[in-house]
Parts: sequence; structure tokens; C-alpha cells
Amino acid sequence: MILFDQVSKVYRGAAQPALSNVSLDIQPGEFVFLVGSSGSGKSSLLRLMLKEERPSAGSVHVLGQDLRRIPARKVPIFRRSLGVVFQDFRLLPQKTVFDNVAFTLQVIGKSQGFIHEAVPDVLQTVGLASKADNFPHELSGGEQQRVAIARAAVNKPAILLADEPTGNLDPATSAGIMNVLSRINASGTTVLMATHDAGIVNQMQRRVVEISKGRIVRDEYQGGYQTSTIPLGEADTAPTPVQSDDGATMTPIREKVDLSVDPDEVPASFPWELRA
Repeated sequence: MILFDQVSKVYRGAAQPALSNVSLDIQPGEFVFLVGSSGSGKSSLLRLMLKEERPSAGSVHVLGQDLRRIPARKVPIFRRSLGVVFQDFRLLPQKTVFDNVAFTLQVIGKSQGFIHEAVPDVLQTVGLASKADNFPHELSGGEQQRVAIARAAVNKPAILLADEPTGNLDPATSAGIMNVLSRINASGTTVLMATHDAGIVNQMQRRVVEISKGRIVRDEYQGGYQTSTIPLGEADTAPTPVQSDDGATMTPIREKVDLSVDPDEVPASFPWELRA
């Protein structure tokens, strides 16, 4: 599914490698947390999976394909098998919830019949069936993130990459987001999530891959977040549990941040999986 074989990544002018001799094997259907301090190499790992970057050494295989052998013109086709969720949503403010999700399918040439069947189905999955005609600025931060997840999942990707999807959300909202990601994972999609949210990682007890200074220092099943390599200040912790919308008790603790979107401000970039 995802295979890193002795991968290193060195950026021009950098004092040390972003990744150094990384080997990692993720199987179909897994839910994996990617943890580590800022600058540890998590983002480089995700960029390599998306073929946003090329490894300096070693090989990366995704869905059985050696990414070194995929020509540039075929990268957009490869990315259709991946879904990507960002911390900052990247919704199109002039489009409704339905149209934000549908746009992903329009770009890759899906028929109107397929779109009008797939979009309501995925909005039901993320709990936004009643918000299909709303615009992003009419939604809460958690609802905007659910739209972003729906957009990433609507084409039923084999792999969903989530980069700090709860990074700016309050505890209860974060729990709801994790409930949505868990449902998508239960349907067969492999999920790899980079996060600093210790409460979520500790509560869910999934596979945890920890990166420190460009190296994998821990690969643990039913793992937790906190180790000596992650400074306490970079782990979001708190003792008070919250409940997700299905009643599960979780403890993703974050300070609430204003996530309102200016409807006149078009995002500077659009999701990786749609970029030509």
C-alpha cells in the first residue's frame, strides 16, 4: 500500500536531511498516526507520498507504483487514488458545500449522474446532508473541516492523508472529526494522519509512527503520543475528556480559534490531489 525503502530527503541549503534512511510499510486498511516535533520530517514524508517531492535516495511505492517511474503528466491521475485533508480547509468560498465537494469530481471528469449520487452520500457520511446548500462562511470551523473531509473522500480514495486536521479545532469538534475519519477508515480507506494532538492519539490507541530529526524512532501498535523526543509544549494535552457525536469518549484538547472564512477571499492554493 505505502512503502518507504531507505528513503532520504535533503533540501538544498539545509544543514541536515529532512529524512534520513526511512523505511516504513503501511498495509491496506490501517489507521496510522504520524507524530513528532515541528521540523521532524512529517511534512516531507507526506509530500513524498504525493509526489510533491522526489527522494534524494531510496524509493517510495504507493499503491504498488514506484513513484520515481511516474512521469509528470501522469501525476494528477495517480493522485486521484489519494484524498488529502489540510488544517486550513482550502474551501472555495464562492461555492456551496455541495459544489465544493462536487468540484473535485468535475475536475476528474465524472458524469453528472455520478456526482449527484456520490456527493449526497458522502455528505451523509460526514453529517452535513442538511448543509448542502450552505456556503463556507455560513459554517462553523468543524463543519468546514467536514466539508474538506467529504471533498477528500468523495471519490472513495484508497488512501486518505490528513495533515493536522484538528489543528485549529476545539475538543468536542475534534472528537467529531475523528469520528468521521474513523468511519471512513472502517469503510476500507487507509488513513495516515499527522498530528500534535496527544489526546486524540492516546485515546484512539492506533498505530503510531514517531519521527525525530528525520528518522523513525518508534513504530508502535496501539501506541500513545508522549515520549521523551517530543517536547511537552508541542503536545496538546488536558485531563478533561469529551464525547464525539456517536457517544465515544475522547480527549482531543485544543484552544478554540476563530475559523470564520472571508467569502471574498479565494484560497491561494487548491488540494494537492487536483493540482496539474
